[in-house]
Amino acid sequence: MSTLQSRDELSWQSVLLRIGIIAICTIVIVIAMPQSSAPQYNAKEGSPWTQAAVTATFDFDIPKDSATYRAECDSVRKVFAPYYINNLSTAQIQVKRFIARNQNGIDGLPNSYISLVAKKLAELYSLGIVPQADYARLNRDTSALIRIVTGKMSQSHRVRTLLTPMMAYERFFKDSQISVVRAQLQKCNINEYIVSNLKYDSVRSNDELSGQIALIAAKCGQVKKGERIIDRGDIITGETLRKLEAYSAEMEKNMSDRSKLTTMWGRAMFIFIILSIFTIYLHLFRADYFEKPRSLAMVYCLIAVFPILVSLMVQYNLFSVYVLPLAMLPMFVRVFLDSRTAFIAHITMVLICSLVLTMPYEFLLIQITSGLVAIYSLRELSKRAQIFTAAVYTSAAALAAHYALQLMQPGEEYTINHSMVMHFIFSGILLLLAYPLMFLVEKVFGFTSSVTLFELSDTNKNLLRRLSEVAPGTLQHSITVGNIGSEIASKIGAKSLLVRVGALYHDIGKMSAPAFFTENQRGTNPHDRLTPIESAEIIVNHVQEGLRIAEREGLPDVICDFIRTHHGEGMAKYFYITEQNAHPDAEVDKAPFTYPGPNPFTREQAILMMADGVEAASRSLQEYSEESITELVNRIIDGMVTDGYFRECPITFRDIATSKRVLIDKLKSMYHTRITYPELKPNPAPSKKEGRV
Repeated sequence: MSTLQSRDELSWQSVLLRIGIIAICTIVIVIAMPQSSAPQYNAKEGSPWTQAAVTATFDFDIPKDSATYRAECDSVRKVFAPYYINNLSTAQIQVKRFIARNQNGIDGLPNSYISLVAKKLAELYSLGIVPQADYARLNRDTSALIRIVTGKMSQSHRVRTLLTPMMAYERFFKDSQISVVRAQLQKCNINEYIVSNLKYDSVRSNDELSGQIALIAAKCGQVKKGERIIDRGDIITGETLRKLEAYSAEMEKNMSDRSKLTTMWGRAMFIFIILSIFTIYLHLFRADYFEKPRSLAMVYCLIAVFPILVSLMVQYNLFSVYVLPLAMLPMFVRVFLDSRTAFIAHITMVLICSLVLTMPYEFLLIQITSGLVAIYSLRELSKRAQIFTAAVYTSAAALAAHYALQLMQPGEEYTINHSMVMHFIFSGILLLLAYPLMFLVEKVFGFTSSVTLFELSDTNKNLLRRLSEVAPGTLQHSITVGNIGSEIASKIGAKSLLVRVGALYHDIGKMSAPAFFTENQRGTNPHDRLTPIESAEIIVNHVQEGLRIAEREGLPDVICDFIRTHHGEGMAKYFYITEQNAHPDAEVDKAPFTYPGPNPFTREQAILMMADGVEAASRSLQEYSEESITELVNRIIDGMVTDGYFRECPITFRDIATSKRVLIDKLKSMYHTRITYPELKPNPAPSKKEGRV
């Protein structure tokens, strides 16, 4: 009962995990999508309109061209007369200050000059004195005006009639009555009594300017409900662009908050449904991917990333969505997982992307076509140069699909849309980024592509070259095991390239002590000087030593797994039996003679274990006949099955039977077994009687 309960709990945990993945992806995608469902028309002036005709569904105004409207506003600002407040008390205060300071008279001048100076100061203030900075700004045009507010009255004045404090000071001393006594009056510091009496009225000026700008018409026309805004094939003009932008903006303005929320909720429901269907596909046909978190992470991340990019491009009106290399998703999924999952993932992604587009029909057809071509062109990826050809084929397919769709439009003559051609070419160029990004995906999500496996299979690489120099017998053994294992994998539908590369590296740990392994020995056997336990320690340790070398060389985890599992949790039986025979009355501890494991957990690892064990044992046969080879293969593999080495991997009895047949055929061809030919016996000498005729 407890076992059944734990299974139910695990099942519910798995369901909740999948629902959680779908929900997270849905939330992230919906948040990135534009909050409005109003169409965003991505058009370029001077190019033909390639989408369906657009007809107004309501009345709306056409805004003026922004440059024209700006120019009209600037002209109003240029002739605008700002308001300045005339502070009458300023003149009175400064005149009184002068009189108070000089009430005892001015040295060298009669007392009548006090009233004369006061009178001249009052005349200057009556002309109007403004700050120097304001005068410099206002006097750029000789016809410039300002409005001087005195009390409740305002009056226009030319700026050139005004004075600055410096100009007023100079004007004061140019007076004929004042200039003759300049030396005496300069001792009075007249400049202290000359300050600006006109102050800029920012509030009134801004209000008046805003009012005048508001009178400028921001609209240049109106579109009536049912009026055709643009038709397919029409050349896009500046006016048409303004109409489309105004139509989209007005539609956005008319949408209520409730309508926006409904749109967002509808998108979330659709995305959740589509992702659920994709997840159900994985559950039914690729359930093993749920046991690989990195595989799930890659697929769902790619499905989410491209809709987010499409949403951002639509929201900020950046280029065309056709420049995005959406075919990169099926390419990566095909390379690292399988073709069928690549196609379903691509369909899921483009359906989600289409939610934010105004005209999704053409987008869906073109992207599905290019995605299929991308999958087909990478059917067997053996070198990275195939990425280039895949990018070319994908761009060509997208362009051809676009051309075909244009030809299907009734009553229209197709003309080459150069902008769309450039979009598809640019998309193909961006698709080449799959080459460097493949390394990134391999590192982040822990995959190993077939291209990387081909590169690792090069025996001229550093590690394999060192193996050939230090332990040539081990390398030859590894190559032989790889050839046999890849043949078995091809027969049972496993990954033959992975088995071959795993075989090349499975015994690299023997480089630390190559002479202790029979394939590298030439005459002397160093085990003769060691005890069985010491010998077993060296033999068993080649697994851990191989893992240390693999980690130092940066080999992928999938290759390291072959090093761990090629002996599983088996034993170095030769030395164990020798030790047991030497101590027949004692129970020998098996731990020093046992490999650390684990046992194989993939079909490819099981294939390598069978090929490795049989190939190594075959070199000890006294006679290479069909019977002896068959007996050896059956004994070795049946022993592995009996010892439970394959309990944790999904290999079937049928696969094992096929593996046996391949091993027998391979060993027979390697050791050239043939039938025994009878010897020709000489004819006996004929008798004399038989010799007569």
